[in-house]
Amino acid sequence: MATEREMLLEAAYPEVQTFCQKHSLMFEVIDLRWGVCDLTDTDHMSTQLCLEEIESCQKLSVGPTFIGLLGDRYGHRPLPRLMEENEFEALIAQLTGDPSATQLLTLWYWKDENAIPSAYVLQPLTDHLPRYQADASQAQHKGDVEAWRSVERDLALALRLAAQQAEKHGLISQEQRHRYDKSETEWEIEHGLLRTQESDVGAFIFLREIEDLDKHLLEGTSMQLVDTEEDGSLDNEAQQLLSSLKTKIANHYPTHLKVHTVPWNAHPGNRRHKGHSKYLKELCEQFITATSHQVLGSLRCRGKSSEEPEGLLQELSHHMTLCLESCRVFCGRQDLLDNIFQSIRQNNDHVHTPLTLCGPPGCGKTALMCKLSEQVRALLGQETVVVIRLLGTSQLSSAIHSLLRDICFQVCLAFGLPPLPAQVTQACSDLILFFHNLLLTVSHLGVQSLVLFFDSVDQLIPADGAHRLYWLPKDCPPKVHIIVSTSPAEHGILETLQEAVPEPEAYFEVGPLSSEEGGKMLEVLLVSERRKLSPAQQTVLQHSFPEGGHPLLFKLAFNEAKRWASYTLPSALTIATTAQEAMHHLCRRLEKLHGMVVVAHMLGYIASSRNGLSDTELKDVLSLDDEVLAEIYRHCSPPCKTILRFPPLLWARLRRDIGECLAERQADGFALLGLAHRQFTEVVRNRYLPAQDQTKRHLLLADFFRGTWSWGMKKPLMLPFIGKSLNADRKVAPQPLWFSDTIANRRKLSELPFHLLNAGRIEELKHDVLGNMNWIICRIVATGIQGIASDFAMCNEHINCPELRLVQDTLLLLKPALDYIDGVVVSIIYTEVLARLHFFMLSYPALIGKLCLQCLSWFNVCPHPILIPLCGFLPPPGGPLKMTLSGFLKGVTVLELSSDQRVLVAGSQDGMMAVWIMEDIEVMHTLAGHSAEVRCVKVFGKGTRAVSVAMDYTLRIWNLVSGREKFSIQDIHSGEQHLYQLHVDERNRIVYSASGAKVNVWHLETAEHIFQISAEAPDSWLCTAVFEPRRVVMTVSEGGMLCLWDSSTGELQSKHQLSVLEEETPTCSVLIQKQGKMIAGFTRGSLSMISSDGNSLMEKLPGRVRFVVVSEDESLLATGFEVYVRVFLVDSKGLHRFRAADLEHEGVVHTAVFSPDNNIIITCSQSESIQVWSLSEQGLLTDTLDGMGTSVTLLALCGHILVSASQSAPYLKVWDLTYDRKHKTLAPVPDRTGCTAVSHNGNYVYFPQPGDSHKVIIWDSTEGELQSTLDTSAQVRCLEVAEQRKLLFTGLVSGTVLVFPLNSSQDVVCIPPPESQKPVNHMALNQQEEQLAIAYDNFILVLDVSPGKPGPVIDKPIYTFYIQIPAAVISSMAVLANYRVLYGMSSGDLFLYDCPHAKVFPLEVHRCKVTCLEASHGEQWALSGSEDSLQCLWDLELCQWEHEMCYYKQTSFLKGIQCACFSKDDKYLYTGSLDHSITIWDVLSGALLAVQFVYTSINRIVPTAEGFVATTRIGYIIREKFHCPQSISSQYNPLQNIKATCVVKSRKKEESNLRKQHDDLEKASRNQIRTNKLSQICVIV
Repeated sequence: MATEREMLLEAAYPEVQTFCQKHSLMFEVIDLRWGVCDLTDTDHMSTQLCLEEIESCQKLSVGPTFIGLLGDRYGHRPLPRLMEENEFEALIAQLTGDPSATQLLTLWYWKDENAIPSAYVLQPLTDHLPRYQADASQAQHKGDVEAWRSVERDLALALRLAAQQAEKHGLISQEQRHRYDKSETEWEIEHGLLRTQESDVGAFIFLREIEDLDKHLLEGTSMQLVDTEEDGSLDNEAQQLLSSLKTKIANHYPTHLKVHTVPWNAHPGNRRHKGHSKYLKELCEQFITATSHQVLGSLRCRGKSSEEPEGLLQELSHHMTLCLESCRVFCGRQDLLDNIFQSIRQNNDHVHTPLTLCGPPGCGKTALMCKLSEQVRALLGQETVVVIRLLGTSQLSSAIHSLLRDICFQVCLAFGLPPLPAQVTQACSDLILFFHNLLLTVSHLGVQSLVLFFDSVDQLIPADGAHRLYWLPKDCPPKVHIIVSTSPAEHGILETLQEAVPEPEAYFEVGPLSSEEGGKMLEVLLVSERRKLSPAQQTVLQHSFPEGGHPLLFKLAFNEAKRWASYTLPSALTIATTAQEAMHHLCRRLEKLHGMVVVAHMLGYIASSRNGLSDTELKDVLSLDDEVLAEIYRHCSPPCKTILRFPPLLWARLRRDIGECLAERQADGFALLGLAHRQFTEVVRNRYLPAQDQTKRHLLLADFFRGTWSWGMKKPLMLPFIGKSLNADRKVAPQPLWFSDTIANRRKLSELPFHLLNAGRIEELKHDVLGNMNWIICRIVATGIQGIASDFAMCNEHINCPELRLVQDTLLLLKPALDYIDGVVVSIIYTEVLARLHFFMLSYPALIGKLCLQCLSWFNVCPHPILIPLCGFLPPPGGPLKMTLSGFLKGVTVLELSSDQRVLVAGSQDGMMAVWIMEDIEVMHTLAGHSAEVRCVKVFGKGTRAVSVAMDYTLRIWNLVSGREKFSIQDIHSGEQHLYQLHVDERNRIVYSASGAKVNVWHLETAEHIFQISAEAPDSWLCTAVFEPRRVVMTVSEGGMLCLWDSSTGELQSKHQLSVLEEETPTCSVLIQKQGKMIAGFTRGSLSMISSDGNSLMEKLPGRVRFVVVSEDESLLATGFEVYVRVFLVDSKGLHRFRAADLEHEGVVHTAVFSPDNNIIITCSQSESIQVWSLSEQGLLTDTLDGMGTSVTLLALCGHILVSASQSAPYLKVWDLTYDRKHKTLAPVPDRTGCTAVSHNGNYVYFPQPGDSHKVIIWDSTEGELQSTLDTSAQVRCLEVAEQRKLLFTGLVSGTVLVFPLNSSQDVVCIPPPESQKPVNHMALNQQEEQLAIAYDNFILVLDVSPGKPGPVIDKPIYTFYIQIPAAVISSMAVLANYRVLYGMSSGDLFLYDCPHAKVFPLEVHRCKVTCLEASHGEQWALSGSEDSLQCLWDLELCQWEHEMCYYKQTSFLKGIQCACFSKDDKYLYTGSLDHSITIWDVLSGALLAVQFVYTSINRIVPTAEGFVATTRIGYIIREKFHCPQSISSQYNPLQNIKATCVVKSRKKEESNLRKQHDDLEKASRNQIRTNKLSQICVIV
């Protein structure tokens, strides 16, 4: 059937392989007959290996497990390799009359008394025919080959005759007799089909019947198709056996038999023969159909079973099977078991720590964990719930996210608790919190005990902080037990555990086995394999391990000893006494059996892989290795000249001989082979991977995963045996990036970058991987942002390339955008990459330039509406912003660094707290306990402890190393608190908690309440300080009342009124510990330095003191008031101004922080920006950090790393103050007020000068520089540009409007203020720029703007009208033709005023302040937007709304419409929102077309020919093209995976449809999307 095999290999297998890949499956054909020379089976193992492979397929395959090709040959009938003692001797007894046959059998079959029961073993050919190996001379080799054929024939004849006689005498059964007649084919069909249960059959037999074959048997070519005798005649016995086999198949499994009748032809196997060609085509089609059908059926069943709870059963079954296997051979360690059980028993009723088993690899930790799980019910009760995971042995137990998810589900099921909520499974931090709370819930039930076993935590994938063990509870509640095991040398896990859980009784060291225990283990292992040893052999083993050893060493010894027969020569009985020696011994044996080249290359490929290689991949890789194939076919020809592959039988032999030194590990969704022991890895690297060879291994692996030789690409190979080069197809699996639209090639994604890097193919790595947007997108979709980020990090360690670092930083910066959605939205990635890297297109064309061009190409063919960035407008990489830390649900209220700046603690409005390690900015713990806003945190003990106080009236003390809550104290403060303060006295182990009119003092180690200090009513202390050396507590209350208390007893020492402060209230304070003074700020600007003896010194500031902070060495003080920060020098004499001028900001200041060396001060204000000032340069502003997205309220500085937070944002931003400034981009517009105007398609931007709002800056955004400055003489309130008339209108606080000509030095036109001289609130021009409207609080002026010489002619107002709405002011305005004005109010009222006719048309009221009004270019439509994110699209002809549109992000703290504009053709509406979104709407339908997140607010948006240009709060100019296909798919959803809500209501114009409209609106009110679903659609009513 060679022709059929080749045809399937060429035509069918590739198609099935592609089909399987599309379903995320590996397709593997194990054809042990293909490519095998006759010399291979020297040990007679081929048949057994075939049967073992069939059993393996039946266990693993989701498709067909066995495909049989059956023709007119029965096949080779092998000799049995093993025969039981009784059976063999019964056969010998039948041959007493034939001494030559008896002698021949006893020569070749030797009795092995080590087998249980004893058996006779057919000896390897080379024992009697040493020149049978191909290494001998050709003549000698040929002679031994012929000799074996003769011996084999005689042995078979003797055994068959003896078996027939034994059956007649009833000594053996018919089935036993038939074993001596069976061919390899029947053995395989029997195992693959005939012995399987009907319901489990995954086998098919393809039967070829040749028409009229019996009529042509006398023709020479036809005899090739049937079994023949030695003389060439027909083997009738074999043909009868074949007929019987066919009948058996047809009778028992007719549906699994595919019969093909083929016309006879004189040249069997000729593919060109019409009948034969048709048959081969049908065979391939049937194979493809049968395989595909069965795979789909299995996937459907597996899909159903993968749903919880059924999907969990497969995982449980896997671990239980491994557990039972380990327990089966467990021996000894009874004392250790007793000690562990005693600890579990003692701790069952109270809080305790997890238990840890530790020991080096191979010491038997896994077996001990399995034994504990087996026996723990006997200790705690049979109802105890036991959960065990042997980590790393399955895909789901390799990652902490899937591990915890499955364990939570299993525990919920076991205890009858509600199932795991879907939303909890999204983020690992949420899962960890749920897991911890679940254990508490189980404990509170108090019914059953729960025991969790986590074996080999060092085998977890390090992602999500798995190795830092933040997920592991450090305190177990009553009736809950956790036992983990780890190796001391792996990833520092044991050290991490010992820091978190220092109690020595929590650790149990797993030591070596004694000599007796080791002997017992060997005995059990041998019995499990039905083997034993002779006394002499047992002595050899005992002498090898006189002191005992680790189980691994005994296991390796067993692997050698099980091969010993009773007749093995004493000289061959060698046992290694160390693991390293045993590994080398294994390698030498493998080299002897399989050849140095094959062994070295195969093990080298596994050791060189990133995560391991599958069986299929290894065979493919070896098929590409020319050295390996040349070695295999050194003495014989390959079976096919067009297809060349590594023979599967050789791989089966090699893997079987390596044994348990190869281990399966789950990675990338597949079971991969890796080296089982670290010692084995070291041996392989030292023995087979010198630098040059390692590079070769990586080169070939890179070619494989790149797909260089797939898809029929032929690879030449020179074979000396045939004397020519073969250009053959290696038939390796293709390696596309995507197997289907949704299935990524995860193996390629994981392995290819690693091998290209290590092979030195750097340019290829840049071109195909790191500089390939298709690759980047695929990697993110398949593995998340961390996968591609780790690839770049790996490459940047070895490649000095600025471009790569910029791309890596870009990927880290886009992570927050992906955090806001569920799943991956590809368009967001393309937008983020282009909008951040566009700055560098020209500077780095080789990689970044090409990435940007790839993004633009994708946008141009995007099938749905999309915004295309035309410039860089998101904060670029290479700048100060490094990453965003998410994890909170509400705003951040507290930031606190440890004294050594190693640990950062943050608290939020919802009571959550998080701890970060600042060294690598990684989450250390999530601290759950508080149920209300965290108000104050203090870190002490060099970052190991913390104390927190919250609005839930609790004070909690935490161990930051373990993440454990040590104490929770119900602090007695209640009611309205003005300020929470904490002070930790580490020397005396005391914490002072102050709020309201009380100070409570608690002991840090016992939580004992020491005393309380209470104020006399109605005092309420607003500032409190504790001076440790002086043992004084100082309190300052409203009105400047100072009290001094004894900090050790709480007794009042003195009380007096601070002068000049009777009318003021303290707002903030800071402690100067070295001087024993407190500096307090007050509401009216007083700054008081108060000493511990009651004396005070005063400074007066112009406004309310908002904060005071002090430098680390207490020599500098910064205080904030209004929009200023003032810096003082601090000494014993008081405060001294550091510089004459204050540091001015654009908004009210919030806080500040000094650098440790006092060289810089960093401040933040309401303007969303962070300012960096150089104190060494007298307060020079050296940098402005933009990108927080909201006003910054908290800062923490750790060296050069700055962390910022806000009460209005659930995240933290991390900045590097020493960023590389060589990656300069165009300077952003330095405006932070939001008062801007734009002209020339955004090339020029106009805004008030920072620090001097009496001037207007004209900024050239194309060059990133100031062009000119205009002096206005008063503060600028608003700006408008008449681009056609080249005029700039500036509205001033004085009420004046100045008109500047932009293209000439003409005189400025002044529009004088009204008599009231109120500030200008708004200005607006109509589309023709002929009328200007100026809005004040409650009236509007309308003026004509006429061209004139030398400047514009603007006369007095044509119309003036007043608005009579109490307590409301004009908040927005638009001007229409014919002197019509549309204006909105702060109350939400909206009006259209017709000036010539003095008519007011009230429009429907918004629910809150109208923030935006825009008219379309044709003035058919107008848009109004309000603070609640509602937009109304108005039909100006009918004065009624046509669409109500509302979009907002559920996670945003800010809502409201900031600005909007219509496209030039009035088809689309572009809107900028305070939630940092830009939305695109269809004007006619009101449908939402696209959404874009830009990390900042949009100040102004104006249309361009293809899209729009917008200015942002952080100064970047957004230029984008809007691409909208003519037809939009009905499946398109602009909010897919986005956590946002969109509601659209539309009104029909036709009166005839009013009834239908009413019905539709009722229906819409029931179906509006107002839920918190993760993915929303836009509903049009």
